[in-house]
Amino acid sequence: MDERVKETPEIAPYRAELSTMLRKMAKDAYDSGAIYLGCMAENFDGVPLSATVTVTVLGAKNKQGVALSTDPRAIAENLRTITPRRDGDAWRKVTTVDIPDVGAAARTYGVEDVPVAQGDSRTLRMVLTQTYIPVPGTTDQVVLVSGASPVLDLAEAFHDIFDAVTSTFRFV
Repeated sequence: MDERVKETPEIAPYRAELSTMLRKMAKDAYDSGAIYLGCMAENFDGVPLSATVTVTVLGAKNKQGVALSTDPRAIAENLRTITPRRDGDAWRKVTTVDIPDVGAAARTYGVEDVPVAQGDSRTLRMVLTQTYIPVPGTTDQVVLVSGASPVLDLAEAFHDIFDAVTSTFRFV
C-alpha cells in the first residue's frame, strides 16, 4: 500500500478500505488453498476496476478417492457449460487451450455466480476464467489458475486479460 499511495496519491483517502479489501482477498484465497494471489484495483476515469488471479494445486480425485484423469480433454468433458436463458443470466463455456511451453489445459470462462465465502449460500456475479493445467510427472494433480472480476461490463476484456496472464504460466 505504501508504494501504491506514493505512485497514486489520490488513493490515500481510501487506504484503509483498500487494505481491508486486500486482506480479505488474501484470507479468502489462503482459506481456499491458493498458493498465489494477485490483485488489481485501479481507477480509470472515475470507474473503479478490480480483479484477482489465484493459483491453486488441486488433487484430481473424486469424493470416493478414485483418481480422475488429468488429461485436459477428459477434464473439459467433466466441466459443465451454462447456457443463459435470457440476457444478463450467468453463462459458462468450456474449451481446451494450449499454453506455450506447458501444453494443453482445460478452461472454463463466462459470467458466473460465485459463493461470497466457502459454505455461504450468498453469491456474487463475477467474470470468471478457470484454467486446469496438469502437473507434469503426476497423475493426480492439476494447477487451477482462476481469474475473477466483478466488472461485468468488461467481461470480454477481462477474459482476454486472464488468458494473457495464464499464458505466462510455467512450471519451474
